[in-house]
Amino acid sequence: MTTDLTEITVVGDDDTGLIANVTTLLFERGCNIEDLDQAVRDGVFRMNLAIDTSGMVCTEAKLRADLEDLGDDLGLDVQVRFPTDRDSQQIAVLVTKESHCLEALFEAWANDRLGADIGVVIGNHDTLEPLADHYDVPFHDVGTENGQQDEEHLLELLAEYDADLIVLARYMRILSPNVVFRYEDRIINVHPSLLPSFPGAEAYRQAIEEGVRVAGVTAHYVTTDLDQGPIITQRAFDVPDDADLAEMKARGQPLEAEALLEAVQLHLNGDVSVHRGRTTVRENGDAYQLGLPRELEDVTPDRPIDGITSALDD
Repeated sequence: MTTDLTEITVVGDDDTGLIANVTTLLFERGCNIEDLDQAVRDGVFRMNLAIDTSGMVCTEAKLRADLEDLGDDLGLDVQVRFPTDRDSQQIAVLVTKESHCLEALFEAWANDRLGADIGVVIGNHDTLEPLADHYDVPFHDVGTENGQQDEEHLLELLAEYDADLIVLARYMRILSPNVVFRYEDRIINVHPSLLPSFPGAEAYRQAIEEGVRVAGVTAHYVTTDLDQGPIITQRAFDVPDDADLAEMKARGQPLEAEALLEAVQLHLNGDVSVHRGRTTVRENGDAYQLGLPRELEDVTPDRPIDGITSALDD
């Protein structure tokens, strides 16, 4: 969705007539629907709309109130985000115990390279609370005794801190549709493999067991399908013959932090969009390293290629 349009997210139990009720309300108030996408997963209904409010016949406050009232009547959670709602976007970072990605985000934020404010850090353990305290950012632990997440508490915090973007900085928990649907295309994760290879847990270990020569990391948008969301950035590294898990992490973790940070910057700058499950980089794409460094182009062979017959012509 584009940043000059009002974004509406509707989530709740699936039922008949939900789309019609919402779109009728918007039509009656002079709003033009530019984009609409809906889905149902595990009985949870989700609809995202991008609307042009330039011809709206009511105020922004009135439209938000009317949509929230409709949501109450239908048992839906309705979020409305106007382009004028804030000058600075708010990031919520979700963490477990690994610090490298959170550290990279904090360093970029402290040096004015992030393009948004880190409003809150949320963990399913309290291990990284001292790092959040160092940067004077609120930390909340939503984990149970065994590290499972309390999703109701998580959703309350995301709403309280008005998160525009959720960054999973090595957050070792799967988010349910109840969370993902509320923040469609606004959750970015980093995974320690070159997706779609080696999804799920222990990706570095999987790479070692399969004997790969090149491994890597992937920053991607989160969907309800584990590690299958649209890819934003990737980084790769060589795997030595004798590489163990510690060596893989030592090589991969700096690249995880780099790929995640660049994906976040792409999103915040509005330079990446999602269409039919794939990301598209807009005109500023040359400013980013989406994959391998450009220097490698000089040492990458460019021939032979099928159809080139220069040797025969000679």
